[in-house]
Amino acid sequence: MVNGVIMILKKFKLSSISSDASFRQYYRKFDQKKNLSTIIVISKKEKNKNLLVYSAINQFLLNHNIRTPRLLAQNYKKGFIEIEDFGNITVHHILKKSRKKFHIYKKTVDLLIKLQKIKLRVIRNFLGKSYKLEKYSLNNLQKESDLFFDWYLPLIMKKNKVLEIKKILNKKLKILYKKLKFKNEIFVHRDFHVSNLMKVNSKIGLIDSQDAIIGNPTYDLVSLIDDVRIKTSYQLKKNIFNYYLNKCPKIYRRRKNDFIHDFNILSVQRNLKIIGIFSRLFKRDKKEQYLKLIPYTWKLLEMRLNDKMFSEINTILNQFISSKTRAKNRFYAN
Repeated sequence: MVNGVIMILKKFKLSSISSDASFRQYYRKFDQKKNLSTIIVISKKEKNKNLLVYSAINQFLLNHNIRTPRLLAQNYKKGFIEIEDFGNITVHHILKKSRKKFHIYKKTVDLLIKLQKIKLRVIRNFLGKSYKLEKYSLNNLQKESDLFFDWYLPLIMKKNKVLEIKKILNKKLKILYKKLKFKNEIFVHRDFHVSNLMKVNSKIGLIDSQDAIIGNPTYDLVSLIDDVRIKTSYQLKKNIFNYYLNKCPKIYRRRKNDFIHDFNILSVQRNLKIIGIFSRLFKRDKKEQYLKLIPYTWKLLEMRLNDKMFSEINTILNQFISSKTRAKNRFYAN
């Protein structure tokens, strides 16, 4: 499929862009006459999500003054879309070079609060069909944390041990997920971190929106603060959290303890999921570069597991997975 698409576009100058953790491939297309570049997104698998849903959510966000890449052209049958080019400068890049990190994070929190104010409704895709955002359910949460057991644990221990740990911990995690205090009623980007936030002129643009869902108000804040791709101090994390609480709807401030409670649970859930996803990218998709992020993901997980409500889970993980194993960033597919 990819070669066929490139043949269609051969009259243009194309350059490959680094792929992400999805089944998409990206090419920058240069129109020399107009001195303009755009992005070609090719979907090898899951065309509905990666092309239809992605562009539909982008348009929905654009309608609410959230800067996302505009759809310029589409050839769904051939498996590609053409979208606006936001360039190469992510907020991650800016943070790495800046001494005023908190100032930059405040802008990302302002964008998040704007995103969370969006009133949800049915979204239409470019084929004219409606798409309704799914609600995060207990099943969603459990299915995501199962990635830790199904992909990471088999890299470090035998199958019978994996099944034993999964059975024990799944019961504990299910109890925790049932204790979440806030309802699923907020637009959740689901991957709101600084590598998905782009500098677009003087504004921040948002990419990778295809996994958006209706969920808990703490989830995207977790993604931003406990971001596995960039190391930040505990104090900075705390400052970002407090800035959010000072700017967010009053109900979250009034229920601050509930908000912290949900934040910690979803941070643990998300980091278990991420360790599993990075392991799957290595084992199934041969993307070894994601392994280097696992040790820091463990650090974030351990930081949140210090809360007393995770004491049993923490004990079980400490019993079966040593600090030496957690620090390992290289495995061998078998």
